[in-house]
Amino acid sequence: QVQLVESGGGLVQPGGSLRLSCAASGTIFTIYGWGWYRQAPGKQRELVATITSDGSTSYADSVKGRFTISRDNAKNTVYLQMNSLKPEDTAVYYCNARTLASNYWGQGTQVTVSS
Repeated sequence: QVQLVESGGGLVQPGGSLRLSCAASGTIFTIYGWGWYRQAPGKQRELVATITSDGSTSYADSVKGRFTISRDNAKNTVYLQMNSLKPEDTAVYYCNARTLASNYWGQGTQVTVSS
């Protein structure tokens, strides 16, 4: 089993930055990939960024050049650095961890971009 706890969300003005954190515990050695997803009101959950166990990353077109996913293995934590935030980035952001057997989710953290 893997437990994920997100933090770092909040209210930020357009153009601002936030860094989300996802702390993992449990059978972490079984994780082969991590991801950040988001879900805005009335919309489906969408993939934002992923990072694999070998450090390969990928991003949704809407966040390329603005968001950066990274991982600190010593702290068992994955980050999402979000810069140049836009109102359309407003959503609940979820951390995801994938193992061969299952898919784990955090509880989500709210990000609101508004002036």
